[in-house]
Amino acid sequence: MSKTVLVFDFGASSARAMLCRIKDGGFELEEIHRFPNVPVTENGHLRWDIDELWEQMKIAISFGVFNGGFDAISVDTWGVDFGLIGQDGKLLEKPVHYRDSRTDGMVGEVCSKIPAEKLFAQSGIQPMNINTLFQLHYLVKHEKNTIFRAEKMLLMPDLFAYFLTGECRSEFTEATTTQLIDQKARGWNLHLIEALGIPKRIFAPLIQPGERYGELKQELAEEFRIEPVPVFACASHDTASAVMAVPTTEEHFAFLSCGTWTLFGTELRRPLVTEQAHKMGLSNEGGSGGTTTLLKNIMGLWLIQETRRWYNSAQCAGYSFADLEAMARESEPFVSFIDPNSPDFAAPDDMPLKIQEFCRKTAQPVPETPGHIMRCIYQSLACEFALTLQEISALTGFEHSVINMIGGGTKDKLLCQLTADAAGIPTVAGPTEATALGNAISTLIALGEIKDISEARRMIISSGLTQEFQPQDHEKWLEPLERYRKLTRT
Repeated sequence: MSKTVLVFDFGASSARAMLCRIKDGGFELEEIHRFPNVPVTENGHLRWDIDELWEQMKIAISFGVFNGGFDAISVDTWGVDFGLIGQDGKLLEKPVHYRDSRTDGMVGEVCSKIPAEKLFAQSGIQPMNINTLFQLHYLVKHEKNTIFRAEKMLLMPDLFAYFLTGECRSEFTEATTTQLIDQKARGWNLHLIEALGIPKRIFAPLIQPGERYGELKQELAEEFRIEPVPVFACASHDTASAVMAVPTTEEHFAFLSCGTWTLFGTELRRPLVTEQAHKMGLSNEGGSGGTTTLLKNIMGLWLIQETRRWYNSAQCAGYSFADLEAMARESEPFVSFIDPNSPDFAAPDDMPLKIQEFCRKTAQPVPETPGHIMRCIYQSLACEFALTLQEISALTGFEHSVINMIGGGTKDKLLCQLTADAAGIPTVAGPTEATALGNAISTLIALGEIKDISEARRMIISSGLTQEFQPQDHEKWLEPLERYRKLTRT
C-alpha cells in the first residue's frame, strides 16, 4: 500500500491539512481540515496568531489519525517571517507579520551601509522591507532585549516543525527568503550577519528538502495514540513546493504561482545575479534538487482579496469572489490601470479608494463602480504578467510557448483567460493545490514512493488536473500593454 503524507500548507490568509498518497498512477489529495490564518494586533504590532494555528494543527493531526493515519508529516508556509526561541525552549513572542510597519525605513538604513547591489549579488534576493534581514535589523536597533534573549530564530515552517519535533533546523528554500544566505556558498552569510550586529547563534543548521527534522515528539505521539512518525523538510517555502508541481516536461518553463502573492518566474540551474536582473526586480530563491527559481514578486490576489474584504466589511455588500469576477467581465476593458507592485497597495486598508487615488494621480479615468475597479485590477495583473514574461525571456534567452499557471488563482477563470490574452500564448491552469501537492511530492520522494521530480510532473500531466486557455484577440492588447509599460516601467 502506498505511504501517506500529512501535508500542512499555510498561506497568508488560510491554511489546509491534506492527506496525500499515490493511487492508480496519480496523486490522491484528501483535504481533512481547512482553517483561516487571521493576524492579530498585540503589543503594537501585527502578528500571526501562532497559538491558534498550533491548536488547529493538532486538530488536523487528530483528523488525520481518524482518516486512516499517515506515515510522515511535512509543512510549507510563506517566506520571511519567524519566531524567536528563548533559552527555556519557548517562543518569546508571537511572530510579527511581514505587513507590520516596523520595517518602514529599514531598507534605506541597511543600504546606506551595504549597497543594495551588493546585497543582491551576495544573496540573489531583491532588498524588500518584508525580508527577514530587515526585520532582524529592526530588532537589533530597537528591541535589543528581544533579539539578544533569543537562542534560535526559526522561520515559520521550521517553527511548526519545532513544535512537532523539538528540533531546531532551517530548511534551505525557506532560508533563501531571508536575504541572509550566501547564494554561492549556499550557507548562512556570516559576514553579513556579523556586520549587521545580529547574534550568529540564532541561526539554526540548514537542511535540504527531503531531509528529516526529526520524529514527532513522544508526548504528542502519545496524545494522538500513534507511533512517532518522521517529520520531513519539504521544499518548505510555498513557492518552491508549488514549482515542484508544475505540470511540464520542459527544462526551461515559465510558471505563475498565483495566490495572495503571485510569483512569476522560471527554474534555473544556478542563480542569475546580473545588474540587469537586479534592475528588473527579480529574485533568486532556492528550489528543490539544487535548482534556483528566478522570479518576480507581484502583489497578486491580495488586491482582489482586500477589495472584497473592504466592500463586505465597510459596505456590508456580501460579494463573493464569483460576484466580483462577473462584474469585471461586464465592465469596459482597458480604461484604467494600476501598478500592482506599488507600495500604495501593500497595507490592509480601503483598497477601492487606493485604486481610485492611484488612477487620479496618474491622470487616468477614475473607476467608480465595483465592476470598474475589479476590471482595473484584472487587466493590470494580466499586463504585469505579460511584461514580466517578456523581460524574463529576454534576460535568460529562453522563449516560452506556454505559461504554467498554478495555485489557488487558477480557480479564477477570468484571470487565466486574460493572462493568455495579454501574453499571446496559452495558459495551462492547474493544479489548484500545487503547493500542497509539491509539498507531498518532496516527502514521497524521500519515502521512496516516487523516483524524482520529473516522474512526479509526468504523473500530474496525466492526472487531468489542468485546463488550457487559448489566447483571444491578442492584437487588442498591444496598445493597452504599451500604456501599461509607460505607467509602470518608466
